[in-house]
Amino acid sequence: MQYTAGTGRTAAALATVLAAAALMTGCTPTGDGGGAAAPSAPTASSRPAEPTATGGDKGGTTSGGSTGGASPSGSPTGGTSSGGGSSSGGGGGATKKPCTVDDIKVSEGHQADVRPSGTGTGAAIVSVTNTSKSPCKVYGYPTVAAAGNGSPEKNKPLATTHTGPDAADLVLAPGARAWTKLTFVQVQGEADGYCASGATPGSYPTVVIGVLGAGKHQIAMDDGVFAFCDDKVTVTAWSSAKPS
Repeated sequence: MQYTAGTGRTAAALATVLAAAALMTGCTPTGDGGGAAAPSAPTASSRPAEPTATGGDKGGTTSGGSTGGASPSGSPTGGTSSGGGSSSGGGGGATKKPCTVDDIKVSEGHQADVRPSGTGTGAAIVSVTNTSKSPCKVYGYPTVAAAGNGSPEKNKPLATTHTGPDAADLVLAPGARAWTKLTFVQVQGEADGYCASGATPGSYPTVVIGVLGAGKHQIAMDDGVFAFCDDKVTVTAWSSAKPS
């Protein structure tokens, strides 16, 4: 009987130990699956940063377009300099020097192909040539005067009307020419002719052409005389295009 009682006490003690172990197991933290949570791995933010290759190591392109790494702050980049290009007034710029009386030669008048119908001059083409060794400019419109008795000192200015494109500075290289067209009130009829206005036609061996800044030049027609009515003329501005 004593053996049986001792055995019972031993069994009771073992049951108590097992129950305590079960209680301790129930108090241990678990993961989502009910087991014990494994130690968490270090996050990316807790790891030391790995060395990153610079633009020079990778041969990257700089903001200026060159390779081999970015330019130091404040150093020139590969872009275009704001100071580049041709400067105004440089060697290739247009001259501001007006032609003078000694720089040019005014041609004789040549009867224009396109002119008013009649028997007088109708219209004449006149050119000015730069005879100097450097560029110079002509500008504006010519003035026209009838040379009384062939003398420029006794000229009679004609009433002038401007026509065609607006006047502009026209730079003439050495040897280059500019043209103007003079259109007169035409003479009608044969022999001495007549004017539609009733005035007497004028006939002049020469006229005086005024070039702004470059003096006055007496010229003749290359064939015949200047014959027109009413002492009026319509002129175009000096142009690099020869009129017809």
